[in-house]
Order: sequence, then C-alpha cells, then structure tokens
Amino acid sequence: MTATDAQPRAGIAGAVRERSRRRAVGADPGAQAADPGAQAADPGAQAADLRAQAVPRSRDRRARRATGLRDLCVLVLAPLPLLAVALPLAVTGGGTRRWFGGRGEGQRAEAQAAKDAAAEAFYELDTAQRDLKISIETITAVDSSPAARKAVDDFDALGRRIDEASHAYITAVDAHDLDRDDLEPSVASRARAELTSAKEQLVRVKGELDRFGAGLGPLLGSAETQLARLAPAVERARQALLGASNALDAVRASGLRADDLAARLAALAPELTKLNQGAGRHGVTETLQRADRVLRDAEAVRAEAEKLPERAAEIDRRLVSLRTRAQALTTRSASVEPVLSELRRRFSAACWQDLQPVPEQAAVNVRRAEEKLKEAAQARDEQRWADATSRLSTVRALLNATDEAVSAAGDRLRRLDDVAKDPQQEIQRTRFAIRDAQRLAMAGRHTPEPRHARPLDDAVARLDQAVTALENRHPDYWHFLTVTEGLRQTVADVVADIREERGAGGH
Repeated sequence: MTATDAQPRAGIAGAVRERSRRRAVGADPGAQAADPGAQAADPGAQAADLRAQAVPRSRDRRARRATGLRDLCVLVLAPLPLLAVALPLAVTGGGTRRWFGGRGEGQRAEAQAAKDAAAEAFYELDTAQRDLKISIETITAVDSSPAARKAVDDFDALGRRIDEASHAYITAVDAHDLDRDDLEPSVASRARAELTSAKEQLVRVKGELDRFGAGLGPLLGSAETQLARLAPAVERARQALLGASNALDAVRASGLRADDLAARLAALAPELTKLNQGAGRHGVTETLQRADRVLRDAEAVRAEAEKLPERAAEIDRRLVSLRTRAQALTTRSASVEPVLSELRRRFSAACWQDLQPVPEQAAVNVRRAEEKLKEAAQARDEQRWADATSRLSTVRALLNATDEAVSAAGDRLRRLDDVAKDPQQEIQRTRFAIRDAQRLAMAGRHTPEPRHARPLDDAVARLDQAVTALENRHPDYWHFLTVTEGLRQTVADVVADIREERGAGGH
C-alpha cells in the first residue's frame, strides 16, 4: 500500500507520519520527487535526487499532478477538526512551493536587515558630514587663525576616512542582490557579514565626526557672532548712505551746492558696490570693516550736510562782525600816537621804546585783515566753505594782535601813571606775597627747605634793589613794574610747589 492509498483510511495525521518516515529512510522516492516542498526542506536529499534524476520532464509533471490530486483528496475527505491541524503541515511540507520560512529565507531576511541598518548608518553619517561642512565653511569665512586652519585640516582627514567607509558600504551593497529568487543561503550569510562590517565602520567614523564637531564649539561660536553682526552692519551702512544722500538733496534744494560733500559721497559708491557683492567674495572680516568705514564716512557727510545752512549763516555773521571790528580798530589805532607822545614826554625811553612800532603795525594788520575779509566774502559767495572759514580765522588773528598792541599802549600809560604817583602800593603788594610764601615754607618746620628758602630770599633782595632804583633822577618805572610782577610770579611758583609736596605727603 502506498502513502496515497493509506491516507483516506488512516486519516491526515497518519499519512503525514508515514510520508515523513519514508522520506527519512529514503523509501518513497516517488513522493520525494512529487513533493517540491520536501525537497526544499532537505537540501541534501534534493541534491541526491537531482543527481539520480533520469525520468523525462513529462513524467515529473504527471507525478506532481498526481501528488497534488492525492493531497487535495485527503484535505477534502478529512473531517473538519483534522483540517485545522493539517493545514499548517500542508503549507510547510506538501505544497508545490514554499511561501515563507526556511533557512534560506531567514538568511535573506538577516542580510536585508543588515543592509537596512547599514543604509541608516550611511544616511546619518552623510547628514552629519554635510552639517559639519557648513560649520567649517562658517569658520573659514571669518577666522584665519592657526586654530581655524587646523580645524580645516582635521576635517579633511575625517573626510578621507568617511570616503573609505562609504566606499566599503557601497561596494558591499553592489556586490549582493538580495532580491534574487535563487539567492543561496551562503551568499546571503556573506552579504550580511559584509554589510554588518560596513555599518560598524560607518558608525565608528560618525563617532569620530561627532567628537570633532563638539570640539569646534568655541571657533564656531565666535564665527557665528561675527556673521550675526554682518547683515545688520551692512544694512546700517546702506541706510547711512541713503540718509547722507537725502540730506545732500535737501541742502541743494535750499540753493547750496555742497560740491565737496557731493564728491565725498560719490567716493563711497565703489564701497557700496563691494558691500552688495557680499562677504562670500570679499570675506566677512573685510566686509565688516568696510561696512563700519562706510557708516562712519556717510554719517559725517550727512552731519555736515545738515549743518551746512547753519554754517553758511554763521559765516555771514562772522563776516559782518569782523568787518565792524576792523573798522573800530582803525579808529582806535589813531589814538596810539597821542599815547606814545605822552609817554615820551613824561617817562624815560625804556618805558616806551618797545611801543614805537605799534601805530604802523596796527595799520598794516588792519589793512591785511580787510583784504582777507574780501577773500572770505568771495569764498562764501562761491560756497567754498573751508576757504571762507580759513580766511576768517586769519582775519580774527590779525585783529586780535592789533587789539592787544593798541590796548598795551593805553594800559602802559595808565600803569606808569599809577606807580609814579604812589610806588608803595606796588611795593607792599609784592612784599605781602613774599611774606605769605615765607610763612607757608616755615609752617611745621624749624628751618625751611633750601629749595624753597633760596628763591624767596632772592626775591626779597631783588625787591629792595628795585625800590632803591626808584630814587634815581629819572626812574625807570616800567622796569620796576616788570621786576615786581616777575617776583610775584616766582613767589607763586614756590607756594604751588610747597602745597603740592605737602599734599602728596598727606596721601
């Protein structure tokens, strides 16, 4: 009796046990040949059957059809509870193909899992490298220090190791087609091993990349700080240029040309072009410096443009004022000659000889001042503001010198009159200054410092000599006044030195 004949009487379980026994001892070659599932489950038996196969393909097909028919009859004739037990067994052992499971499929699944894990590691490494490349580019755009150059070199070295790991991964993926129907278990096992090794290498290199990225913190922070300044700095420079241009337009609308300011503003146009080209072409540091420079220069142009109407009005006022003062000095200069005549008549030559050139010098200065005033007025009309200001400064200096010389003649006569009437007032004033300095030098001391006592003693002696000189027939009062004024200055210097020394000692 064959296994097929026994199945309807013994039931599905008995048939399965009988078939399993015959496969184990090799007593059912027909069943083995008609059961592809069993052949797949036993690779050794399959190889033996293939070597011993000599029947034509038609007989194999008829045998497979008969086997399938017998299996169908068993399933149809079997009671329902037994069908539930037999179904898993039929799937794994007696069908025309194996749907899932088996050692080959397990190896394929493991290899596919290794491939997926390697792909994930490759993706993570690629993403990390791209992110870190952006950080390196940020640093190199701003920083050219040795630390930054070393970071670039280290990143390049990491890039070479990343390329090696990526090449190993791609080679492993290309070497094995895991979707082939005839994939051998040994090939799947080898693919799993190679893909697992590639993944481990990718993970190891990513760890190095992560540690390198963590060490870039200080450099990257500094670079990002400068980059954060870049856009606002460039925008401020552009706004400053716009403000200067608007201020210049307003000035021109009022009738002032402001050609010098317009030239200064035009000189900033190339700088604006470079700012618009960006830091990618000119570098972050240079762009920041250029933006600061443009901002500073544009603000200066704007400020001067806004002040230009006021400056023009001020120049007009100064022209009027200095012209009036020059006219007044012309009148005052005429009074110097009578003063000199009085000095010559009443006092010795030493009292007035130095004032002899005053009338002529005053006339020359006033005449030069009037010429400069005309030049300043012409510069004002031509809106050459710097030239107008310079000419007015020269006029002011000439008139000041003339005013001092004219005033000196009248002041000389007044002081000589006072000392001639009562020289004691000048003498007592000087003696009081000397005695006050002597008391200060002796305060808290038995003997004064020689460097303080000596000039004070000399001052006493010189004052006595000046007083004695007044007893001459034609006393030189101007010399006397010069001496007493010099002595008071000397005494004042000694007092200042004493107070500074004691103040420092108190600290």
